[in-house]
Amino acid sequence: QVQLVESGGASVQAGGSLRLSCAASGYTYKCMAWFRQAAGKEREGVAAIFTGGVNTYYSDSVRGRFTISQDSAKNTVYLQMNNLKAEDTAMYFCAADRGFRCLVGDPIKDDKYTYWGQGTQVTVSS
Repeated sequence: QVQLVESGGASVQAGGSLRLSCAASGYTYKCMAWFRQAAGKEREGVAAIFTGGVNTYYSDSVRGRFTISQDSAKNTVYLQMNNLKAEDTAMYFCAADRGFRCLVGDPIKDDKYTYWGQGTQVTVSS
């Protein structure tokens, strides 16, 4: 059974840090990513990890502040978020795919991913 379960969302002050986790089950996923959706806005890609964790990709808005990583043994992907800003406030979603579609074109485009979690809320107050 495919299941992606996010955790770690919370309310923090600007400048603070959070680590999100995504526990995956069902398959071994070749591509995994984090997306976010703020109230009233479209969903946007944040970070992706693929080729067994060797390669990562970040959106311009988070590069240098966020780090995506994975623990293959636990089939879990993490998003370490540092120096959080108010504009990072959003529902964060984990996404995964069994194939390598993320290697073609933009790795954080949502049509590259088949499976999605329910999301975890991150709120950053300034």
